[in-house]
Amino acid sequence: MSAPPPSSGSLGWFRRSLLGLVGLIVAGLLGTAAMLTPNNQGLGTHQQLGLPPCSSRVWFGVRCPACGMTTSWAYLTKGNVVGSIRSNAAGFLLGLTAMASAPWLLVTAFRGRPPLGYPNEIVALVVVCSIAAVMVAEWLFRVMS
Repeated sequence: MSAPPPSSGSLGWFRRSLLGLVGLIVAGLLGTAAMLTPNNQGLGTHQQLGLPPCSSRVWFGVRCPACGMTTSWAYLTKGNVVGSIRSNAAGFLLGLTAMASAPWLLVTAFRGRPPLGYPNEIVALVVVCSIAAVMVAEWLFRVMS
């Protein structure tokens, strides 16, 4: 279980600052993805940011589990769900999670308490494990095919 909130019902300045910082980072990642043009190959969009090609593809000729994730987010932020899932299914799920998390984090930081209550730890664990399972399954499918 997580630590209970302060007795006043409002989070302290440190927790609010931390939530706000994480919320801004997540919103910034989504904003960056929205400015990118998705690569038609389903991967490589991150190179528009000056990053090198995936080392796994260069060294071994195999896509890594994160290959296509930036492309997935770029498609998702433009409303292209099919393109997002085809690029990286785990990236699609992670992008949806980011889209839900950023506003919650920022509102909680601003108000000092969550707008819809505190998140259920079991649900959070299921979401994280599901995204990880999809990532591993998709990667194994890529490697085996």
